[in-house]
Amino acid sequence: MNLTITPLSPELAADFFDFFDNRAFTDNSPEGPCYCTRFQMTKEQEKTELFDRVESFGGGPDGFKRALRRVAETQVETGALRGYLAFDGQLSIGWCNANGKANFPSESGNGRRLYAPAEMREKVVLCFEVAPEYRGTGVATALLNRVLTDAKAEGYKAVEGFPIKRGEFYEWDFTGPVRLYEKAGFVKISETDNFITMRKEFS
Repeated sequence: MNLTITPLSPELAADFFDFFDNRAFTDNSPEGPCYCTRFQMTKEQEKTELFDRVESFGGGPDGFKRALRRVAETQVETGALRGYLAFDGQLSIGWCNANGKANFPSESGNGRRLYAPAEMREKVVLCFEVAPEYRGTGVATALLNRVLTDAKAEGYKAVEGFPIKRGEFYEWDFTGPVRLYEKAGFVKISETDNFITMRKEFS
């Protein structure tokens, strides 16, 4: 594997959608279809830009996916959706949603409260997706390490992740397992019934 990690940009939109449309969910993952859009949307945006437009895209599951894709196209174009693509050569094979907390709404469409003022200089890692045939080969680790390298270089004080509490291995663990964060030097700072907050601070 010739693995490279590249920040998402509008110029890489075709690679982003090639991954999500053709490789991300070929194993019938329950997370699909998904273009990692809801974290960047308010509840009102989710209603007007997604749910209210489903019928205009043909209705049903296909209409929903097409409307969701349109939202993602806008987010990639405007830079609202940020993160990293993993490539094997020229083929996009993985994704990580990573962004500064100041770039999120006070409450995301999925109910997550991620926002923090820019002066806090905090970044979050929200989602990993790796093509089924590349899982277990270090792609998620490489994505997370690139997030950390860039966050430190950009002057962020800390990076947080939110793995789901699980008692056993789960193949479609889109938040990343606890051990992924521990291996990168994160420590647990809090937990709820569903999530653990892991944090890595830069000295």
